[in-house]
Amino acid sequence: MNWLSIFIAGVITYFCRFSMVTFIKSEMLNEKTRLILSYVPSAVFPAIIFPAIFLNETGILVNINDPKIIGATIAIIVGYFSKNVIATILTGLISYWIIILLM
Repeated sequence: MNWLSIFIAGVITYFCRFSMVTFIKSEMLNEKTRLILSYVPSAVFPAIIFPAIFLNETGILVNINDPKIIGATIAIIVGYFSKNVIATILTGLISYWIIILLM
């Protein structure tokens, strides 16, 4: 019975989210609403990423010398100058791994 409840809840959640993507066309929204919604990814991304960078497993702020902060700083610099998402991600990951290996 528990698995059936979980499955039904998942299907209902999926169709609720799918209906918003499918049935709302961008022509239905006015210009101001589209402008406001264009900022959503830029606001959500830092909210997801920053706690992973600046907090450790127990929720305490990490030191400035932490490899995550150094790797994120390098990725931000590369992203600013290159304007390339893939290059930014790869540079951040590779610099993080190199810093971990050197420490």
